[in-house]
Amino acid sequence: MTSLPTAWRRHAKAAVVAAAMAVSALLVAAPAHADQPAVPAAPTVPAVPVFTDGFGLTQVGAPEVRSNTDLTLTVTTGQLSGTHKIRIFLPRDYAADPGRRWPVTYFLHGGAGTVDDAAAAPALRSDAMITVVPDGGLKGWYADWLMQNTVLGKANWQTFHTGQVVPFIDANLRTLTDRSHRAVVGLSMGGYGALRYAEYRPDLFGHVAALSGGIDLGMAEIRGTVLATELNLPGAWCAASTSGTGQCVGYGPYVDSDAIFDSPYPVFGADHVWNEVNPAAGANLAKLAGTDIALYTGDQGPIDHFTAIATNTVRTRLDQLGIPHRTLDYGDGSTLSPTCNGGHNYGCWAPALADYVPRLEAAFATAS
Repeated sequence: MTSLPTAWRRHAKAAVVAAAMAVSALLVAAPAHADQPAVPAAPTVPAVPVFTDGFGLTQVGAPEVRSNTDLTLTVTTGQLSGTHKIRIFLPRDYAADPGRRWPVTYFLHGGAGTVDDAAAAPALRSDAMITVVPDGGLKGWYADWLMQNTVLGKANWQTFHTGQVVPFIDANLRTLTDRSHRAVVGLSMGGYGALRYAEYRPDLFGHVAALSGGIDLGMAEIRGTVLATELNLPGAWCAASTSGTGQCVGYGPYVDSDAIFDSPYPVFGADHVWNEVNPAAGANLAKLAGTDIALYTGDQGPIDHFTAIATNTVRTRLDQLGIPHRTLDYGDGSTLSPTCNGGHNYGCWAPALADYVPRLEAAFATAS
């Protein structure tokens, strides 16, 4: 038989446990006292948009999400062999303002570059617009290639971008879809692509900017650059064209020198494709009437020495056509930024874009 003191102790312990359980239940179930501040709920992080396949694009795997305003999709398309990335920068208020639609800027990277090059230009992360950075290939030249049977297989970059990526973005994001709220901007190889796309599809793009662009295919030096990329002969043009180490590993596998634009030699009209897609040709520039045009270039080094010549040729022809434009040849870069030496690099392109993007934002804001 248990002694009274021991029984008393067990009874007291049970009472304490019961009381503790009762207090715990009250703390969980009862509302906070009026003079006791409630614990704030953890902030909800807005989810990134969910994209639906379409327009010939099929997503592969889950998006790579760096933040709710910076994500990268991987897609396949019948227009290109392999998988390809599309990086997207959303405005900070995109999720918080679900009733608002936004202008869109397409940024085209340079040769031997990738969609991640855009990170080297902070101005592209604008809170006034969506920025889309589609893969352009190491040497895609933003063209539908003449040869589709090289080691690289299908290579219809122009169709991929203008016929698939643009409508895919418009279908999946809250965009303003008229040309006055859509821009195409590119540098180096992408400068060629930007001017070419603006001429090819003036119905899509109301604004264009080309930075240090290979924008005159009439120049032997620029034709030679295209050939160097086809033959995978990395040189100065490639050396400082990306946002990484400043050195590129090459332009990918060797392909025939006629693979993209056919024969480059001006003999018996053999180079007719080069002439037809030359952004500096007067007939093509005439298509930019009514388009907001900006051209930037330095003039230093073995690359921008020639992009300056090409840019000034385009400027002269636009003047002759009476087409307004803004052209900035910043020479050695001293008037642009302390980081710019006038060469073919992001030390110049980042501040050039920092100069251009606010102008583009203002143009978007005043567009009807």
